[in-house]
Order: sequence, then structure tokens, then C-alpha cells
Amino acid sequence: MQWETVIGLEIHTQLATRSKIFSGASTAYGAAPNTQACAVDLGLPGVLPVLNGEVVNMAIKFGLAINAEVAPLSVFARKNYFYPDLPKGYQISQYELPIVGKGEVTIELDDGSSKVIGVTRAHLEEDAGKSLHEDFHGMTGIDLNRAGTPLLEIVSEPDMCSAQEAVAYMKKIHSLVRYLEISDGNMQEGSFRCDANVSVRPKGQQKLGTRTELKNINSFRFVERAIEFEVERQIDLLEDGGKVVQETRLYDPAKGETRSMRSKEEAMDYRYFPDPDLLPVEITTEHIERIRATLPELPDAKRTRFVSAYGLSDDDAGFLTASRDVAAYYEQVVAEAGDARLAANWVRGELAGYLNRENTEINDSPVSAAMLAGLIKRIQDNTISGKIAKDVFEGMWQGEGDADAIIESKGLRQITDSGALEALVDEVIANNPEQVEQFRAGKDKVLGFFVGQIMKATHGKANPGQINALLRKKLSD
Repeated sequence: MQWETVIGLEIHTQLATRSKIFSGASTAYGAAPNTQACAVDLGLPGVLPVLNGEVVNMAIKFGLAINAEVAPLSVFARKNYFYPDLPKGYQISQYELPIVGKGEVTIELDDGSSKVIGVTRAHLEEDAGKSLHEDFHGMTGIDLNRAGTPLLEIVSEPDMCSAQEAVAYMKKIHSLVRYLEISDGNMQEGSFRCDANVSVRPKGQQKLGTRTELKNINSFRFVERAIEFEVERQIDLLEDGGKVVQETRLYDPAKGETRSMRSKEEAMDYRYFPDPDLLPVEITTEHIERIRATLPELPDAKRTRFVSAYGLSDDDAGFLTASRDVAAYYEQVVAEAGDARLAANWVRGELAGYLNRENTEINDSPVSAAMLAGLIKRIQDNTISGKIAKDVFEGMWQGEGDADAIIESKGLRQITDSGALEALVDEVIANNPEQVEQFRAGKDKVLGFFVGQIMKATHGKANPGQINALLRKKLSD
């Protein structure tokens, strides 16, 4: 039997406010356990939550960015459940009236095609604390620093049919929240994570299969692996005559498998009701328009502009605009160096390679946009070849100075003097009569041999274009 997969994602994005959603406690990462949870976060008697207005503005920004409905009236509710890291016994969230309604995003797939993924809703809520199971000798530690941290939960339609599509969608949302500067998207710190709802059904069947929820996955790689394992597990179970149980499962990266955590709750299990301590949130059309005026150029629009303005391929433009910081870096290089194509090759090639190897963000790159532009200028004016430029780039990365300083200190300038190059060409031709005959007999590949000999003699500093022209002229005489 052929099967098809159905996937929906619930992405939890920590909003980039300095204080929590209903209190003035700090949201800074890395503080000692239980030092950033105030009386409001703990729900102690006599305290009242006060909504942080900035989280509303951030939610509106996201809604506008995905062409969603922004609700003129939204309501906070209490989601009731017991867990050790939820001191109040309930989580303040939104249920029937979320701040952001239906919207959509377009994802690009590896085969060059695109697909529209629906967003069901995005609602504001507070985060819970964190249970720590290590180093407590069989006990569990509770850190309540995250309690009350503002989250925007972004719920997709079940429109994805593969792990690869789910990753592409998650990356698109990650890019979007960072462009909007409403979240730093730091997965290691828990600022961006997702739950994946996964089910399978016989191909062609309209009715959805029983879904499982994969909880709290915090990397693109783990999302892909967890979904792939869960799809295979469900298919094997069904083909063996079993049934998929609706439940919440955890992904174990070390074992590469999912395991049961608890039975999946339904909305009625949480006994939602409007929070009596919080007024409904009213948003005027004028306020929405003021927020709209602050929106930056978004990834899709920037990608389209890069293709039309710089003559880039869709693939290159997609890479360069996936991150707002990378796009800004690239545009500075182009502004200073002038060659959009060459700049794209260096940002996507050499620079991206070094950043990946060193696990470094582009804003922390030791090679600034101005330095890379300076290197590209030296390629353009034939001071150095593209091959030598790679050695210069490595020197810049290691902190040896800018391109000009490294070229001068290491004597890397290309030999462009026609007389000197002609003498080298004459010498190589005279010393290799056998290869000369092969070239003149039609074996054009031999030209590479001559170029290699000259490059070896000049330690790579001869101008390749001039050498090729001189060789062809003299070998054809």
C-alpha cells in the first residue's frame, strides 16, 4: 500500500522583549536558576498580571508579514493543567480569540518549485518553567526563570507532506521573525522550537489519520529526523495490523527515535476560560497601520529585488536573503565593489564556508563587508588572481590585515608585464616540444599543461588571461 504523510507544525517563538509578558521580570538568558521569576510569574496571592504592550506590537508585525487577519479584539484565557514547572497551575494563553488569524507563507523546495502553507493562527502566551532531570541524583530540579517569558505560538495548517517541506516551512518562519526583529530565533537558548503533528493515511484517502505530536524540537536537523522516524514507525505499525495511538512523543537525538511521553490532551482537557485578571485586547485600524509603516523589506520581496536588480539566480538570491544580516552584508559589498555577481560568489562561497566551519554568525565575521569589497576590487583590477585571492581571504580571516596589506606583505601581486610574461611563455614552449606538437595536432587540453608550468614558475602570480592569450598566439604561429 502507498502512504502519504500529513504534517502540521506549532512553532513557539520567544519574543524579543526585555521583560516578561505579564511582569517586569527580566528575560535575559543565562541567569542563575530561579533568579528571574517574580511574584507575578509565580502567581502568588494578591498579584495581578499586566500585559506588556510590546508583545502585542510584535504579534501584529508577524500577522501583517504573512497577510493574516489581525483581530480587532483578542482575549487571554487560562489553560489549566498540572506540571511541576507551572507554579500557577495554569498557563495564560489565547484560545477562541487569538490576536492573529489565518495567513500564509510560501516555501521554496529543493526541486525549484514552491508551495503555499497556510497559517491557522498565531497567539500570544506565556512560557512555563523548565524541569531539569540531570545531576539531581534521581530527583528533578525546577528552574522558573522562563516562567512568564513571552511566546508567539504559530500554528500551521496540515499542509506539509514530507519532513523536507516541514523543515523548509520552519526555516521560512525562522527567517521571517528575525527579519521582523521580533525574535532572535536562537534555538540553543530555546527561543525558537516547534511541536510537529504527524499522521499518515493511504494515498488518495481524504480522511486524516490518527496523529501524534512530537514535542519541543529545537533544531532543523532534529525536526527532519524526528518526522522521518515517526512516519516510518506509523507506517510499520499500520502495515503490521496495529493502530496509531494519539499521543505526545519525545524525540531522542542520541538514539534517533521517538518515544511515548503521555496521551495527547484535547482542548477540553485544559478547561479553557477567559482570564478574569486580564481585559480583552482592542486593536484599532490606525494602530495596525502605524505598525505596518514600520515593517522592513521582507524576505520574498528582497529576493525578487535581488534577482531583478543584481541579475542573480533565484537560488543565489534565496541564499543571500534567507538572513537579514547576510543580505545587508552582501548589499554593502556590492555598493563598495560594484560587481554583484562576483560579490554573490564570494559571500555564498568562501565566506559562507569559513562561517560554517567556525560556527560563526556573519555579524561576528573577522572579514567585514568593506574588507571583502576591497579584496574583490583587487581581483577586478588584476592585482591578484581569483586563486591568490583565496589565500588573501584566509589571511584576512586570520587577522593579518586587509587585502592590500596582505598582498604587499606577501608579495602576491600578479605579474602583468607583457614582456616578462612573453619571455616565460617562450621559455616554456621551447622546453616542451612534444606538448607543442600535441597542441598543434588538435589536443587543446595540453594548453592547461603550459599554463600550469608558467603558474608553477611564477608561484601562481602570472595573470591567467594574459598567459592564455599569449600561449594561443604563439602556439598558432
